[in-house]
Amino acid sequence: MSTTVSDLYKENYEKSISNPEEFWGEIAQRLPWFEFPSTILSPLPNGHYDWFKGGKMNTCYMALDAHVENGRADQTALIYDSPVSNTKLTFTYAELLEKVSKLAGSLQKLGVKKGDTVVVYMPAVPQAVMAMLACARIGAIHSVVFGGFAPKELAMRIDDAKPKVIISASCGIEVQKVIPYKPLLDEAIHLAEHKIQNTIIFQRPEVKAELKEGFDLDFNEVLESGEPTSYVEVEATDPLYVLYTSGTTGKPKGIVRQNGGHAVALHYSMEYVYGIKPGEVFWAASDVGWVVGHSYIVYAPLLYGATTIMFEGKPIKTPDAGTFWRVIEEYKVTAMFTAPTAIRAIRKEDPDGELMKKYDLSSLRYQYLAGERCDVATYQWLQEKLGIPVIDHWWQTESGWAMVANMVGYGVNPTKPGSATLPVCGYNLQVLDEEGHELPAGKEGYVTIKLPLPPSCLATVWQNDERFVAGYLDHFKGYYFSGDGGYKDEDGYVFITGRIDDVINVSGHRLSTAEIEEVVASHPEVAECAVIGKNDELRGQVPMAFIVVKTGSDEEKVIKEVIQEVRDEVGAIAYLKEVLVAQRLPKTRSGKTLRKTLRAIVNGDEYKVPSTIDDPAILTEVETLIVSKK
Repeated sequence: MSTTVSDLYKENYEKSISNPEEFWGEIAQRLPWFEFPSTILSPLPNGHYDWFKGGKMNTCYMALDAHVENGRADQTALIYDSPVSNTKLTFTYAELLEKVSKLAGSLQKLGVKKGDTVVVYMPAVPQAVMAMLACARIGAIHSVVFGGFAPKELAMRIDDAKPKVIISASCGIEVQKVIPYKPLLDEAIHLAEHKIQNTIIFQRPEVKAELKEGFDLDFNEVLESGEPTSYVEVEATDPLYVLYTSGTTGKPKGIVRQNGGHAVALHYSMEYVYGIKPGEVFWAASDVGWVVGHSYIVYAPLLYGATTIMFEGKPIKTPDAGTFWRVIEEYKVTAMFTAPTAIRAIRKEDPDGELMKKYDLSSLRYQYLAGERCDVATYQWLQEKLGIPVIDHWWQTESGWAMVANMVGYGVNPTKPGSATLPVCGYNLQVLDEEGHELPAGKEGYVTIKLPLPPSCLATVWQNDERFVAGYLDHFKGYYFSGDGGYKDEDGYVFITGRIDDVINVSGHRLSTAEIEEVVASHPEVAECAVIGKNDELRGQVPMAFIVVKTGSDEEKVIKEVIQEVRDEVGAIAYLKEVLVAQRLPKTRSGKTLRKTLRAIVNGDEYKVPSTIDDPAILTEVETLIVSKK
């Protein structure tokens, strides 16, 4: 049955693809440039493109000064809510500008200038936002590293980014533990070949770090002694930040984001992807260490004149599974964005949504999900409990903003469980076969974007354009290679089935582990699951499922029913015979299940403990579980 798609969406999408220069040129005029770009779109020798060449601007000016000048000085810009430290703070646009301009002045006094890099290694605290904006103000390039990253991983990023200064904090706070950062930072500085000039440490009351005189500077002292400084004019094509993402070689890739395209796309996305009006409250429940935090805690809401929330806590146990709903009621959140993992954790603790009923959620217009594929059962549970549009969308660190979404600013299109809806304006998304031919509806293949990419997507890999071209542009000439598999249905709705290496070959049949996982997740007694490909002498590969069952479930009964359901839904060809019940699954700190690591353990392959893992002890539990079942 065909789905009716909004005419307004279709009209704008078609224009963005057929005439990207006119489309984005009009959008760009909404921002306060010092000098409007002379060229909207410029081809580059490597096959890629630049956006807004010749434009003069400053991202911090657009995010703070322009709003203070235009009547938003007393509007709340940033809300900090930290149940783990029992702290709540608010900053108006004027207050945030004052602190950012003073910190920027102090960085200049330390010799940080336009084009220099600064590493920010901090937890979810307002000082991290100030650090990022202060760098942007003086044209320095920030590189945020998730707080608590292992010293070796941090050292690799220091050596690649070559910062003049590192801004950090004395500790991060988890639900039941405090993590001192200074020893990790000291070890990373010792391991790194590149030598930095100074660190600036924000001292938290939970842990006071020892500072080396002359080298380690106190954040508050630096801030208070700073002379407010004005913004530095930069080119639209100058880098705003470098954000590292895992690479297949083990060496992280520094994704480079340019100032101009970033500001234009993020400003546009607030209205047309998220349906927000200036002055409303937007909440991305993420961390500044990830791309979601960069785009939707810090930059997009402030560029747009909205109020943003920085939350330091977890969806459960801070203090309970109602904490998200408490925040929405307390600050009258209009739209919220989180990962499906967070909703699954809430659902496991509060399956009937009793805690949700305690709060007034009438301000919430839209609930967004992204960061990983959302299973249908979780999606339907949330939709039923909230009674508002629950919108899954898909994007990557590389894109910096949504690639597939329900663009509510052009009218809310009907949703389809399992689909992130339709390509966002500017993304000419095509599903290709291995020869680079576009596939018909319903056929799974490689998800690619026909060049040019829209504004805000990665410009290159930091100091390594060859790696950028090889990793993203060489697979299919004239296309960006996303590394994900998926398909479009007859209405053009996009279904992302997972990373290309999550497609397994069972007796010559290509099967998506994501598709099998969808069936496993739909069992009412399964709280969480992961399906991976296990090597098999006879069939090449077979699927293997790890499940976490709800408290009080009959494990053996659940295993039998899951196997039968996969047989019924996917077919005997899926050949799911092994289902292991685990107490918990290995995850990153942002909540993504480490399927690649699980696959390596199951197949006896060598693997590195990922630097992003939440708790390495889980891997030992998994290994023990596998051995016990052999």
